[in-house]
Amino acid sequence: TGDKDPFALRRHALGVIRMLMDNALPASLATLIEKATATFGAKVANPVESNAQLLNFMFDRLVGYLRDQGSRAQEVDAVVATRPPWGEIKDRLAAVKSFAAMSEAESLSAANKRVANILRKAEESGEAIGAVNASLMQEAEEKALQAALANVSPSANALFAKGDFTGYLKSFAALKAPVDAFFDKVMVMADDKAVRANRLALLRDLRDAMNKVADLSKLAS
Repeated sequence: TGDKDPFALRRHALGVIRMLMDNALPASLATLIEKATATFGAKVANPVESNAQLLNFMFDRLVGYLRDQGSRAQEVDAVVATRPPWGEIKDRLAAVKSFAAMSEAESLSAANKRVANILRKAEESGEAIGAVNASLMQEAEEKALQAALANVSPSANALFAKGDFTGYLKSFAALKAPVDAFFDKVMVMADDKAVRANRLALLRDLRDAMNKVADLSKLAS
């Protein structure tokens, strides 16, 4: 209510959000906040904490704004999770909507979520994950997944560089079959430490590629 926001911070935040998004301004909100905070000098006791709180506040307002505009919560969360440049948010959201409408989206999003959980648990347990080493691959399915990712990546990255986020995400529809086969046939957490680390590295590369535009795991139900 207005009583709980006497300085109209939500309204002012929305104004900043709309200026950044509607004009596709290539500005870093974090940098703008830092510059604004600096003008107050010692009046801000803990600028690092204050800046972080303000940035989070702005992103919370962004989520509400995008949902009010008619976007699904999962689609908004997928885009906002990566905290992309504000001038790209509309295009990234449109790309996520196009991806979500594809027949491959449900399977790939679920796999993305599974990958995220595997990698999180591996990192929590202290697994060392380096670069992918093809010589350590034993199963045909892991070799096929690496080959498919390597095949898709150059053209997908070219689309991303041009700002074609929709084309970028749609490129990964080709990975549905090899991703499904990988999880059907390959034991990621193998007993052999080197083999296990290599499979984790492959999944990390897959996650990083697929989540370049948005965190697709957020689309999984």
